[in-house]
Amino acid sequence: EKEYRRLSVGALSAAAPSSHSPRIAPHAMASRLFGKATPKAPAPTTADISQKLGASADGIDGKIQKLETELARYTSQMKNMKDGPAKKQVQKRAMQILKQKKMYEAQRDRTQQQQFNMDQIGFTKDTLVDTKDTVNAMKAGLKDMKKEFKKMDLGKIEDLQDDMADMMEQAEEIQSTLGRSYAQDDVDDADLEATAAGGEGEATRQLV
Repeated sequence: EKEYRRLSVGALSAAAPSSHSPRIAPHAMASRLFGKATPKAPAPTTADISQKLGASADGIDGKIQKLETELARYTSQMKNMKDGPAKKQVQKRAMQILKQKKMYEAQRDRTQQQQFNMDQIGFTKDTLVDTKDTVNAMKAGLKDMKKEFKKMDLGKIEDLQDDMADMMEQAEEIQSTLGRSYAQDDVDDADLEATAAGGEGEATRQLV
């Protein structure tokens, strides 16, 4: 009985948590029990959905082409067959293929319409983003323009214009002064007549 008590006390001591053992945080305990949460996958974009719908429409087109080939084969057979059970069987099969073809065509049209809607949504979204960027750029440009205008003094600009006008006027006066002719003998009508008479005499001497 003493041995049994000793063993029982030892077992209880081993089962009891030690005051020196590290404590496990609640979230760590939950991770051990249930595992870590799987990170959430990003939501598909309109471009992703459009691409997926386009691939689906292409796949349906492939099925339609296959049915068209099979339907053409059956219709060609019916042209060369006489009326009877065999022709009715081929005609029945052709009708089934035609129904399948029309069903796939309707499904393809719906898929292509959905793809078009996704493309429209994506285009509108991109347009809104571009418009927002344009407006922000205009605001930033206007802010910079106002900042630069504050650095300018309209009075100084007007003074600069006046100084430029004065400089141009002075330059014109200088050019006029430099181009002025110096003092020469005056010429009157008598001088002109004498010059003309002298010219006639010279011409007569040359003729003689």
